[in-house]
Amino acid sequence: MARETVARPVIVWFRKDLRLDDNKALHAACASGRPVIPLYIQEPGEDGTGPLGAAQAWWLHHSLHALDTALRKHDGKLVLASGHARNVLGDIIKRSGAEAVFWNRRYDPPGTAIDMHLKHGLEKQAMEVRSFAGQLLHEPTKLKTSDGTPYRVYTPFWRALEESGEPETVDTPRHLRFPKQFPASETLASWKLLPNKPNWAKSFPDMWTPGEAAAHEKLQDFIENRLQDYSADRDFPGKAATSLLSPHLAFGEISPARIWEATKGLSRSIPSDNIVGFRKELAWREFSYHLLFHFPELARDNWNDSFDGFGWREDEDGFHAWCNGQTGYPIVDAGMRQLWRHGWMHNRVRMITASFLVKDLLVDWRRGEAWFRDTLVDADHANNAASWQWVAGSGADASPFFRIFNPVLQGEKFDAGGDYIRQFVPELEKLDDKYIHRPFDAPKSVLENAGITLGETYPEPIVDHATARRRALRVYNAIKDAA
Repeated sequence: MARETVARPVIVWFRKDLRLDDNKALHAACASGRPVIPLYIQEPGEDGTGPLGAAQAWWLHHSLHALDTALRKHDGKLVLASGHARNVLGDIIKRSGAEAVFWNRRYDPPGTAIDMHLKHGLEKQAMEVRSFAGQLLHEPTKLKTSDGTPYRVYTPFWRALEESGEPETVDTPRHLRFPKQFPASETLASWKLLPNKPNWAKSFPDMWTPGEAAAHEKLQDFIENRLQDYSADRDFPGKAATSLLSPHLAFGEISPARIWEATKGLSRSIPSDNIVGFRKELAWREFSYHLLFHFPELARDNWNDSFDGFGWREDEDGFHAWCNGQTGYPIVDAGMRQLWRHGWMHNRVRMITASFLVKDLLVDWRRGEAWFRDTLVDADHANNAASWQWVAGSGADASPFFRIFNPVLQGEKFDAGGDYIRQFVPELEKLDDKYIHRPFDAPKSVLENAGITLGETYPEPIVDHATARRRALRVYNAIKDAA
């Protein structure tokens, strides 16, 4: 009687793709007919994209738990291991007898370098190694200008993306085959990703449910209830107008192609400007990765090197007041406190708070980028860096430095009734609409009636905006004149 041949496993290495749907590496592994070992590696901070921010560590814990739960419904499990990828993969291959490793490509330069080195090393050991697209709508090398160079301006990039065709998606595999025995796994609890004392993330679950299932529910809710008025409402932080999909995208719990696909054919019932406006937000993420791929130092170096001589200030008191939402400008403070409470901030307010740090306080944009990277659940290596450089005026296709947001006027324009401010700056809750954005201009009697004592219950402005604006323009003109 002939002995049955046992297929050797294929390792599917999950990274920023914590999903079963539209996961091309997983789909190909299942299509091969071999048992699949789902693996997640906690790489050291110096590897890949660098240390994980504290807010994202919270999300990662719950996202990995959600992925493991989904795999267990198919009688599988997620294997957890920590260490350098080359060591972990070598150990798992040795213990499992795996003959192949599949993964979806990552596009940050350090991660790409690690993956290339791994692929060459594994192939020398006669391992089958396959990598797949799927983290972006298109590979960063696909879209180029007419002269074959990378795009540096967003609008032509968007046009090229829009004309490049619909991205392809693959469904969750119907049949997931797993080995009879899995390699030993570390426990999620042992990674200690969650905050303990104090539990600063205690309010995160009020807003967020990490995981693939929640991502698809959120997409459906957005399409059914908010996409209709997206273009008109998206800039107003007091309205529930945005998709809130950014952290799910950052962890790959849903693919950008699946989101793009979900908006296809909706123009019969939803005005097309809303669909295009939403798709452009996906395209900005693509553009950010395009920049990072072709400019690896995006998070550390000015894209426009004329800013290398910019006269940033060492303002520790100002920086800490900004971090803690104690600047004396209500829209700025509301945004920074929303960030602290929920690990997220409305995009319009991100621009306002970033402009205040960089231009009113003249604090180096890199400090703001690092703070956001640590405190945002949706901190995205490319998007975060590109957006901060955009605000600072030092980036590709950036907003001019001399476009300095007035935090009072921005608040009055986008939160006219003060609903957003009252939600996150409760000490101003009883202040009437006339002064909610400028408590420092309110008469003493108005402040007393609202229970406010400036400098005690709510801070005086840490800087006069008009004075700060003039100072910022002097510093900017100095580098412009020197160019």
